[in-house]
Amino acid sequence: MPNVDLARVGKNLLRSSDTGESIELQSLWQDQPVVLFFLRRFGCQVCRWMASEVSKLEPDLKASGVTLVGVGPEEVGLKEFQEAGFFKGPIYVDEQKKSYKDLGFKRYSALSVVPAALGKKVRDVAAKANAEGIQGNFSGDLLQSGGMLIVAKGGEKVLMHFIQDSPGDHVPLEDISNALGISANVTAGQRPVCNDDVCTR
Repeated sequence: MPNVDLARVGKNLLRSSDTGESIELQSLWQDQPVVLFFLRRFGCQVCRWMASEVSKLEPDLKASGVTLVGVGPEEVGLKEFQEAGFFKGPIYVDEQKKSYKDLGFKRYSALSVVPAALGKKVRDVAAKANAEGIQGNFSGDLLQSGGMLIVAKGGEKVLMHFIQDSPGDHVPLEDISNALGISANVTAGQRPVCNDDVCTR
């Protein structure tokens, strides 16, 4: 995992999905700790499930003075994502994908994305999403990966820097609360029972 240069990555601009205003990334951790959830894309079924999963922490994060923020790499699918209420927190768009690059969130090639998207981790999470009625689509940039960055108040230090290796990789809720040193009263989504080919609830 590469070291994060907060001073450099903090200068990257994000656009608010609510106001259209551009802000520097570092403004999000200036006055409070922040959990930054970087989605692969807004239409991704697995990303939608992950967004709803991490949103279970939002009340506990808020009570502890921590802000939960979603970041997407493009506008495509944003309106539908917001209307469905998959994420509880402000959402920003990194249209230049500069933060994604600076944080080491890889881009798949057209050849590598197919095996990654069909891997067991993705099938497991897709089964969870299906069980909760979360659907997706193939609109937008299919090649971008995502991850998570948790930063202490004032940018004092990086508490977690998680890079997706597979599109199905995500941070367990317990790891997020532990990184922040808070307790959370949430239950993670039910894991499907999987054999090599089939996932069921």
